Amino acid sequence: MKTQLLFFALALAITSCEPPKSNQDEAISTDLINVPATASDKQINTGASPDIKFNEDVHDFGKIVQGEKVTFSFVFKNVGGSDLIISSAQGSCGCTVPTYPKQPVKPGETSKIDVQFDSEGKSGLVKKTVTLITNCNPSTKVLTISATIEVPEQE
Repeated sequence: MKTQLLFFALALAITSCEPPKSNQDEAISTDLINVPATASDKQINTGASPDIKFNEDVHDFGKIVQGEKVTFSFVFKNVGGSDLIISSAQGSCGCTVPTYPKQPVKPGETSKIDVQFDSEGKSGLVKKTVTLITNCNPSTKVLTISATIEVPEQE
């Protein structure tokens, strides 16, 4: 009985360690990642790598009323020579939610990152950021939003 239980536990441990199967439709090929970083002094052709260029990377919503939800689209273009991949976009707090393209952006194409800001519970001048991780060099890009939040008078 103990031998059977030990065998069952061993079989369960072996089969549970199998890596999860991935969805091939959502996987991004590593052939698309072209970051020209090197530790050597070798010259690199940076024109072949992706490069992200924003129309603006700072936006001020101006004065808004506490509780308002506002959205802004940061428009960008891939001015590099290969596909641009944004692997993540993270707001500095739960009140700042970015939406970004999940598919590669081809060279010369334009796309956008929508940022929604919820002013609930905030007051005064507020600045928040969205940090992007891309396959560009440098790989991190920070977008900034700000607003002056007015608290409505209580009656």
